[in-house]
Amino acid sequence: MTPARPTTPPDPQPDPQPDPDRRPHRGAGSRPESDLRAVFARAASDVTPGPLPLEAVRRAGRAHRRRRTTALSALSVLAAATVVVAVVVALTPVRPSPPASGPAPVAVPPPVVPTSAPPVRASEAPPDPTPVRVVDSGERVNAGKGWKVWLTAEGKHWAGPDGYENVRSVTDGNIDVRAPGVSHQSEGNPKGAFHSGLYTGTRAAGRVELRNAEGRKVVATLLELPGNPGWGVWYVHTGPGMGEVGTALYDRAGRLLSELPLIPRGYPS
Repeated sequence: MTPARPTTPPDPQPDPQPDPDRRPHRGAGSRPESDLRAVFARAASDVTPGPLPLEAVRRAGRAHRRRRTTALSALSVLAAATVVVAVVVALTPVRPSPPASGPAPVAVPPPVVPTSAPPVRASEAPPDPTPVRVVDSGERVNAGKGWKVWLTAEGKHWAGPDGYENVRSVTDGNIDVRAPGVSHQSEGNPKGAFHSGLYTGTRAAGRVELRNAEGRKVVATLLELPGNPGWGVWYVHTGPGMGEVGTALYDRAGRLLSELPLIPRGYPS
């Protein structure tokens, strides 16, 4: 019987080298971080870096600075223009817009209210006083158009073209020669009238005036006896169309002393 030979253990097999490009299959678990770093390191070692583009970087930097300078300059100009515009706007007066054109307003005249008040007359300077003619007692004065007038101590006398004589006494007690007053007698026809009368109560007679309804005025002639007796006679002619007249006596200062209302021509007073 052949004795058994001792069993020699087999030579150990060398560990297989891992393939760097082979990614062993793993299970559900993830690759360890050390393996990933090794893979990235091998990939990076295979890349050869190119030369550093310093000149391009310098050109880009200069271009960036120029653009920034241009932008800042533009902003400065814009800001200055904004300030100028603001100042101009602040100093320019704002004018109101014209109103919208439309139909012109129609002016409505105020209503006319009738009034019975007499018109106001502007004050007028009194006319110059009429000179008083002094005549002798019984001296006949030619009053015109065939009329004669004379004075005596008894009073006033007159005669018309027909020669008929009339008298108005100042001594019969019907007239107070001490009180201011005026009387009126008239005779006439369609061609005109002769007016005459007495004035009393003043030693400073200024004028005797006749006025009709339309405001037409005539001034009479004044006669007195010597010695300023305080009374006298007046006379005047009026033409056609004078109508009714009133009589007023004024002193030499223009102050009204006495007056008579309008009376019809030819009606004795």
